[in-house]
Amino acid sequence: MKKIALIGSTGMIGQRILHEALSRGHKVMAIARDISKTGEISPNLDYRSADIFNADSLMAAVAGQDVVVSAYGPGQGDPRQIVKLAHTLIEALGRLETLPLIVVGGAGSLEVKPGVQLGDTPDFPAAWKASALAHRDALEVYRKAGMAGFEWTSISPAAFIEPGTRTGKYRTGTEQLVVDAKGQSRISAEDFAVAAVDEIENPKFAGRRFTVGY
Repeated sequence: MKKIALIGSTGMIGQRILHEALSRGHKVMAIARDISKTGEISPNLDYRSADIFNADSLMAAVAGQDVVVSAYGPGQGDPRQIVKLAHTLIEALGRLETLPLIVVGGAGSLEVKPGVQLGDTPDFPAAWKASALAHRDALEVYRKAGMAGFEWTSISPAAFIEPGTRTGKYRTGTEQLVVDAKGQSRISAEDFAVAAVDEIENPKFAGRRFTVGY
């Protein structure tokens, strides 16, 4: 059983990571600025209020946990908050030394062919561009921190991720987009959560980014 601090527990991906972790008997501490709107109740679920963009507040909230998982997304807000949070997480967790981070990244920085990232392809949706760039910049922040000893892992979804069925099956990659036999890149949010909790339980990609798809 792991004690998991989870940021972004109310989002599409965060909700499913929460449920997957609880279903496996882990204890989850959901971190949010406003915990009055959560509503979910479980014996292994607790809530803690914190300003996730303040290193002191965040450090105090996650102290005593085994791992921190960030599934944060800015919603309709500024995508650059993704990069800001990366810096805050590194500062806060760096003070705790032994607390690893698993962060949900983006698919835009995955290669579709050597030297060409998905986010730079002509058909990449313009509405997703700013978020893809922010996730790419945040990934570089984590990589740089990793060279100084920071313990991190980033999980990028397939090109298309949406609510669906939990099959418990997925394939992994590292820097290249995972596609199926038809050339499609997709994963259900439920199976993405399976992969995330698998990595919590049995780390295989510490200090790296990996991606999952069917």
